[in-house]
Amino acid sequence: MPVPWQRDNFWLYGAVEPATGEHFFYSFSHLDSACFERFIQLFGATFSNTLNLLHIDQASAHIATTFTWPDNVIPIFQPSHSPELNPIERVWQDLKKLFKDKNFESLNALQQQVFQEINCLTTSTLRGSIPFRKKNRRSREIRTM
Repeated sequence: MPVPWQRDNFWLYGAVEPATGEHFFYSFSHLDSACFERFIQLFGATFSNTLNLLHIDQASAHIATTFTWPDNVIPIFQPSHSPELNPIERVWQDLKKLFKDKNFESLNALQQQVFQEINCLTTSTLRGSIPFRKKNRRSREIRTM
């Protein structure tokens, strides 16, 4: 029996610097290597004056060999099934809690609410939500996101 409603979705990509709470979010229509490549290009351009270590899991979209990494973004591939090692995963958990048991009349309404919550995030809120901060003895010009 066909389902009487259509399911729509969007994908929110993001990175957060655990020590400072600096963050970068971008929304895409898909989770695939083309969208991920666009995300890392935008991320690299936004933080163009620093060297950025980007923690990522081993999802197929993240490990595609066909795209080019910006010179200032170095991927740090996490072991499989270990989201606790990636700073952004804690942020996703906290955001998901805000939407538990809520229904939205449209995808647009959901997106607006998600972006409203993201725009309310402060660097101190994000810094406080990531329990495993470590001091970096190197130059402040290296970001771990």
